[in-house]
Amino acid sequence: MSSEKMHSSHWGVFRVSEGDHDLSVTAWGDDPDPSPLLGNFTDAADHPVRIGKPAVRRGWLEHGPGPDNRRGADEYIEVEWEQALDLAAAELARVNRVFGAEAVFGGSYGWSSAGRFHHAQSQVHRFLNTTIGGYVRSVNSYSSGAAAVILPHIIGELNEVARRGVSWDDIVAHTDIILSFGGMALKNSQVASGGISRHTERESMRLAAERGARFINFSPLRSDMPPEARARWHAIAPGSDAALMLALIHDIVVNGDADKAFLERYCEGWSQFEDYVLGKADGLAKTPQWAAGICRYPAQAIAALARELAEKRVLITVSHSLQRAEHGEQPVWLGLALAAVLGQPGLPGGGYAYALGAIGHYGKHHNIVAFPPFPQGVNQVNTFIPVARVADMLLHPGEHYDFNGQRLTYPHIRLAWWAGGNPFHHHQDLGRLRRAFSQLDTLIVHEPFWTATARHADIVLPATMTLERDDVGGTPTDPLLVAMQKVREPQGEARDDYTIFSALARRLGAEHTFTQGRSSQQWLRHLYRQMQDKLGQHGLSAPDFDTFWQAGSLLLPQTKDGDRLLRHFRADPGGAPLPTPSGKIELFSRTIAGFGYADCPGHPAWLAARQQPDAHHPLWLIANQPATRLHSQLDFGQWSASHKQNEREICQIHPCDASKRAIRNGDIVKIFNQRGALLACARITEDIMSGVVQVPTGAWFAPLEPLADKPFCVHGNPNVVTSDTGTSSLAQGCTGQIAIVEIVKFDGPLPAMNAFKPPHLTKGLNPASE
Repeated sequence: MSSEKMHSSHWGVFRVSEGDHDLSVTAWGDDPDPSPLLGNFTDAADHPVRIGKPAVRRGWLEHGPGPDNRRGADEYIEVEWEQALDLAAAELARVNRVFGAEAVFGGSYGWSSAGRFHHAQSQVHRFLNTTIGGYVRSVNSYSSGAAAVILPHIIGELNEVARRGVSWDDIVAHTDIILSFGGMALKNSQVASGGISRHTERESMRLAAERGARFINFSPLRSDMPPEARARWHAIAPGSDAALMLALIHDIVVNGDADKAFLERYCEGWSQFEDYVLGKADGLAKTPQWAAGICRYPAQAIAALARELAEKRVLITVSHSLQRAEHGEQPVWLGLALAAVLGQPGLPGGGYAYALGAIGHYGKHHNIVAFPPFPQGVNQVNTFIPVARVADMLLHPGEHYDFNGQRLTYPHIRLAWWAGGNPFHHHQDLGRLRRAFSQLDTLIVHEPFWTATARHADIVLPATMTLERDDVGGTPTDPLLVAMQKVREPQGEARDDYTIFSALARRLGAEHTFTQGRSSQQWLRHLYRQMQDKLGQHGLSAPDFDTFWQAGSLLLPQTKDGDRLLRHFRADPGGAPLPTPSGKIELFSRTIAGFGYADCPGHPAWLAARQQPDAHHPLWLIANQPATRLHSQLDFGQWSASHKQNEREICQIHPCDASKRAIRNGDIVKIFNQRGALLACARITEDIMSGVVQVPTGAWFAPLEPLADKPFCVHGNPNVVTSDTGTSSLAQGCTGQIAIVEIVKFDGPLPAMNAFKPPHLTKGLNPASE
């Protein structure tokens, strides 16, 4: 047994040591509610699905770069590192020479490791910036693409609103009612980018509830609020939250309970929005009776809740999930509008908290200084896309699209370089995504494991996982800085991204520009020294790097200046205006109205989704975040695998819907629509709304026929049936949360599930001899 080391992940700090056959993992002792996801580490490092050697897709090696429909079904030829690096560097140089850096897409999603230096997204971006001058980038995220665009127009930047909003301390002390649209599931807040040492959400909810705070959960799923919150669960139809919020606002106004003084002093455009709510603008009053048919929730219950909110300290929360749907900007805007009508923004424990509970950073205090990131250099390419439009970009080069008031053009991408992230998890309509990736000349991927993305790559470079390298873990909202000490030697021939990119930069004549003459250990010391200098500017100090490394961790000082944006604005709206055009909360935005988008007007509104249940697809599918892994990471790990049944993901279904289809608990079911199908194992429960089924995202894509236009995933990846369309012309966010489907019992022979087995590999072959 090796000595115990400190390490960190996005779902917790832990101590780890290596045994003869697996890893011993123990959660950080000061964590009051450790994440069970740590259990996925125990058997991951030497799992058979690890990539052992560099590999090149046979079709690419034999025929050269170019569009190829065989991606995803071809075999791979293992090669030596020198050959793989020569091929990758030569191809990048070719594309840059012939087409320019505007033909290169730097793909990454930022969740590969909690380490701040071995941050794959920073590494690939720095490499492309320093070797070819830049790359086409993506902006925003799949989780918050709609919110990230609309919030700056109406209140402020996403991070300022979400990370520096209402704190859990204020909720515990002051809040009377927490009205949560989409809930605050602990499976989400157990994750925080950069690591988290103390999971406090469960305890905070318990303490608030014991004091008398009332949690109200509007969601199709009871599990979107933990038992400790003692929440009242109200099941409403997926995608109907905007209608419910409008009806609540309507009755608050009609009942005379709107805070007109707040609306007058702190808000812009109330009169235009009020006319819409009361029906003066369009002839349709947004009454509880109107909303009841949309929400599948009683009108009298909506009216009663509107009265209940009056003269209480109310916090409105809106989850990420609501804006991962058609017109996802609207519930984000309406949650703020509801809080404003009640006069709550800026009060301790009151107001608006976008995405509270969606990630472990939110509701916490901030460190006085943060550990600096690995610098990415300067990207000289101005072209970008919203992150969820990657398939559109690859399928429709040269076509125009709208985004946030701009008319943009999709570039023609020839080469995509992916290090960190798995688009065959994040993206929707996987059959369409496969067709999109087949348009590339070349796809190069760094990966520790044979994910679906690696199986579609042309050149696959085996990367280390976090336990196989030294790093520093830290985040601006957690005081514990962690010396992430290497636990084991790399599996097979895996190399860390920095080593790979350094060797590639050498071939491209830019090694010193990329490395600045530093080894990875020297970079860690350099970044740590920068943090020490920042502390010194505040009159604070930190031990030297060697002392920190030996100790394993360091507590950083924090500030408790929570709710800064709205607290200061409420106290002095003239002296501390919001960063909006009016300096106020915008209930009518002249900027957005000026864009002229029919699918995102100048005030918050109810806009019905195009996809609605019908005779062929009578059920809503909720494709939400998983509880047993982070996105698709380590899906094969012990904790994740133990929560599958018959090697398939679980599908939750209401007893009424199961009975109509003769489905029993534990049956394998087929879920399908016009885009594809998936298999899952049925779990019958009354904790889900009738008319709704739920399958979490993150099951590794395992198509029965890899090249089928309408894939049939035998493992249970719901993104074979979700829609690849933008939320609106404003934000172009993803709409992967909700789909319409049918479900039937699967009676055929159960297909083999090979997602966790490597593709066909030809070992030791010299391609030059072929």
